[in-house]
Amino acid sequence: MTTLLIAVIYVAALISSVISLVNALGGSATTISVSYGATPTVCGIVAGQPSQRIQCWRNGTVFNAFYNISFESIAGGHDVFCGVRSGGSTLVCWDSSSIPKRIYYNETVLLRHLTIGDSQICAITNSSNQNVDCWRTNGGFPSQNHPFRSISSGLGFTCGVTSNTSEIFCFGANSAAASNIQGNFTNSRLLTIAVGGNHACGVNSTGSLICKGNNDNGQTNVPDHSPFEFYALALGANHTCALRRLNNSVVCWGGRGGDMDNDTATVSFETIVAGLDFTCGLTTNDFSVICWGEGWFRNNSNPLGFALPLKGILPGPCVVQSNCNCGIYPQSEQLCSGSGSICKPCDIATLAPSIPASLPPPPPPGVTNPPRPAHSKRLTRGLLAFAIIGSVGAVAGICTIIYCLWTGICFGNKKIHNSVQPTITSTNPYAPQTPNNIPMSRSSTIRRQFSRGFRRQRSGPSSKQPTDKEEEFTFADLALATNNFSLENKIGSGSFGIVYRGKLLDGREVAIKRGETSDKMKKFQEKESAFDSELAFLSRLHHKHLVKLVGFCQEREERLLVYDYMKNGALYDHLHDKNNIEKNNSLLNSWKMRIKIALDASRGIEYLHNYAVPPIIHRDIKSSNILLDSNWVARVSDFGLSLMSPVSDREYRPTKAAGTVGYIDPEYYGLNVLTAKSDVYGLGVVLLELLTGRRAIFKSSEVNGGAPISLVDYAVPIIMAGELGKILDKRVGSPEVNEAEAVELMAYTALHCVNAESSYRPNMTDIVGNLERALGLCSDSHGSISSGSD
Repeated sequence: MTTLLIAVIYVAALISSVISLVNALGGSATTISVSYGATPTVCGIVAGQPSQRIQCWRNGTVFNAFYNISFESIAGGHDVFCGVRSGGSTLVCWDSSSIPKRIYYNETVLLRHLTIGDSQICAITNSSNQNVDCWRTNGGFPSQNHPFRSISSGLGFTCGVTSNTSEIFCFGANSAAASNIQGNFTNSRLLTIAVGGNHACGVNSTGSLICKGNNDNGQTNVPDHSPFEFYALALGANHTCALRRLNNSVVCWGGRGGDMDNDTATVSFETIVAGLDFTCGLTTNDFSVICWGEGWFRNNSNPLGFALPLKGILPGPCVVQSNCNCGIYPQSEQLCSGSGSICKPCDIATLAPSIPASLPPPPPPGVTNPPRPAHSKRLTRGLLAFAIIGSVGAVAGICTIIYCLWTGICFGNKKIHNSVQPTITSTNPYAPQTPNNIPMSRSSTIRRQFSRGFRRQRSGPSSKQPTDKEEEFTFADLALATNNFSLENKIGSGSFGIVYRGKLLDGREVAIKRGETSDKMKKFQEKESAFDSELAFLSRLHHKHLVKLVGFCQEREERLLVYDYMKNGALYDHLHDKNNIEKNNSLLNSWKMRIKIALDASRGIEYLHNYAVPPIIHRDIKSSNILLDSNWVARVSDFGLSLMSPVSDREYRPTKAAGTVGYIDPEYYGLNVLTAKSDVYGLGVVLLELLTGRRAIFKSSEVNGGAPISLVDYAVPIIMAGELGKILDKRVGSPEVNEAEAVELMAYTALHCVNAESSYRPNMTDIVGNLERALGLCSDSHGSISSGSD
């Protein structure tokens, strides 16, 4: 049984590599896709970029669908596109007239295969039972008793090939078409399947391409072909196209597709995709996109063979090399810009022995275990040999790893002693309550343990030595600059001391944080090393949305840090200080400015999480730690509680929980589990402050009978109910027409940031992308505020 299981897993992996070339109406997910409707749109994932961003063409115009966000694959349908973020944990969908929506997020159960038919969106997950999840459908979900290895969609229905029997099952709101297709393939066993409008095609184990269903335009009249001649399919509403294995040329039939074979006969394609009445292909020569067909010619008035002005498109998704079962695509490193590899498609012919061409005949009456044919025994012996060899290799590998870890040879003769910490495994509380995503109780969520802990930046020459850019001041210099730290120069407090405004002898205005010297504070400083941490972090971090460190002072018991002076103070004061509350003419009383400040702060945090080496978790994101310079550019400040973390986004138990009430991640506070998503929670609270004008914890006779209530508990139910207007800050006023969508997008982002489960919060790149779009939606509003990218 173990041997058979190993073989099944290996075959399933090979088949997964093949089905990536099968594209149905609109599209199964790949690196190029089309949407059809009033104006056809073609999108692709750009090659050779630091991030695998999406670029699109519509009606003669090229535009970026997202800015600096990496996607693994995309699919299109009727006026809709969906993209699977790199890694497979997130599904985002959008169209030309609405805000992008994240309709799926799970870092444990990843999306493996996505397809769109008309407006129905379905995907296979990487769960053990290979279930299918669907969205934007009116019914007809598949039975979860049928695990699928591939799926493809037509007009209102989806068909899939089952993992265990290679049968075809179809489902969806268009039940008539689904039943018709499934009935036509009752006795067939297919390696792949692709669905068009109301017809479907697939390659069986003998290499024959079979098409069934509606044939009004000859779309199921497969031309004569040799076994396994065709391997990649693209089906429209009334035509079918396929790529030949020999030279990757395309042949089309049905509709008017046959008239265009001569125009594409000499072109080699990496993959092809179909709309209702046109087809597009990614060329092998230069990864350009060519489209042709009746609908394309009519709607776009372009000659056949017209190459779209898109940049070079990836020939396949960039993934981890270990997922490639049939080798690596040439020049993968350059095409993926070092962020993964493109897998070579597996030869479809190699999969044929694993799948029967048709159903085996039923056993004679009374026979429950019919004898297996001779070739089955040979297959079993072969698989047994494969398992034995693999087991020997696995044992040898494990022994090598154990020896390596024990002796320390792999780590410069050093043994590694790791702490063991819990992690959280649960399901999305906002998702539909299906058998696969019923939320577990808190007590049942702690399951697994990881072995790497957070590294705290400690004192000592190796950890806190500043770079040459930071100045070392004497205590006398800084006392003179602050009029001996007078009360009138006090402007706030930080993680380990009081902050004063000062003016250096050369005229520079600075902010000076002086560590407290009481016994209580000495113990705190000794335990947390806040001064050392902030000095070490800021001396190597340089970003326009982080407060700049000018210098420091260490004399006897005195510990001082000197920063650039932020003329416009803390965001908290502008939102909550009584004097500012009474001023209705504040610059912050515009939605565009508030969104800009949110975007500035998000970019600073994104830099900490994604670009600092190693990554940094701030641990105390709040409105009082977001400062505004003379140009109203927001900068993140106060790194006294910050931690360094490994690159991976696992969960760890730090020395102690830290932060500010109202902003602290409840998962971190309750379970002592910290990740970068804890900063996301704090930022979510800040976004709610910007939207409502209320403090993180507030009292109001209008709310909760005057008892203290958290802003999250107050705002989230109202936003979820679609009544955002009830809680918006009245000082700003109602959003203008072009601002309403932007404010809604920021509220939607905040809602996900403060999710109680950290695994379902967005990462900082997602947040920055949403806020960039929100600010762009405000481009026609009053003012000329901009927030340039870095």
